[in-house]
Amino acid sequence: MSNPTPPIRIVFLDRATLSPQTVLRALPFAHTLHCFERTAAQDVAARIRDADIVITNKTPISAEALAEAPSVRMIAIAATGTDNVDLRACAARGIVVSNIRDYAVHTVPEHAFALIFALRRSLVAYRDAVRAGRWLDSGQFCFFDFPIRDLAGSTLGIVGAGALGQAVAAMGRALGLRVLFAAHGERAPASDDHVPFDDLLAQSDIVSLHCPLTPATRHLIDARAFARMTRRPLLINTARGGLVDEAALVEALQSGAISGAGFDVVSTEPLPAAHPFQAILGHPRFILTPHVAWASDEAVQALADQLIGNIAAFHAAEPRHVVEAVKP
Repeated sequence: MSNPTPPIRIVFLDRATLSPQTVLRALPFAHTLHCFERTAAQDVAARIRDADIVITNKTPISAEALAEAPSVRMIAIAATGTDNVDLRACAARGIVVSNIRDYAVHTVPEHAFALIFALRRSLVAYRDAVRAGRWLDSGQFCFFDFPIRDLAGSTLGIVGAGALGQAVAAMGRALGLRVLFAAHGERAPASDDHVPFDDLLAQSDIVSLHCPLTPATRHLIDARAFARMTRRPLLINTARGGLVDEAALVEALQSGAISGAGFDVVSTEPLPAAHPFQAILGHPRFILTPHVAWASDEAVQALADQLIGNIAAFHAAEPRHVVEAVKP
């Protein structure tokens, strides 16, 4: 009589990055699932040492950690971004890496527009002024301390023409915005709504970032880019913190080179005490949310369902959403 096949050993390194009400649906094969709420970088190697499949959202998985985990055959990333996993080390070992795709096509665009509306209509500034007694002090039914701007007729510049960028564009057009896409790093524009990156910066009243963080896009928005924003736009970043030179953003906001900024991401998360953004957290034209643009209840459950589906597909020898290492 042959020995039964042992259950697949699955380790989830950072279960706390998904909301507590999110359901991880059952997998259709024998397995054990060991969930850690969070995992420090120095503990990764020990926790994945005997795993067959590793789930991570933001916990880094380095080549050094993988070298101590000979059983790992799959890394299931519970997110779209893959910069926390050493993809070259995985490729060298034949480890399949799968990520989550197109689950946030409603939640991220809605969050981006929540930031846009709040900034264009100075909602935070007016709320704080009312709390401080300014309305009563005004002596009339309203006061006009902060700018209020309609969106219709303005120009929205989008960097990144994937699913999220296209969804933001569709919302923008529905609101009467002229939409432009950056042709940065692409072939010649195929239509009138694709313009060179510098032209987008110069023509836009709102610039919204929806591109991945790569060596080519790191600090894509820097002091040089801010100098080209002649219309003093809002800058919206729901993508990755490293896309923007954050010290340059602080200078641009404080100097009036831009009219406001709405960010859901920073280069180091959570926000460190010494981060440049600490200087502008109280600024009436700056809104920072804690990387939750992706996190509507509906979107997180869709992510979890896709995550389980990716693992099931791998086990069935039909891997999907496979991430390839970029050649140097």
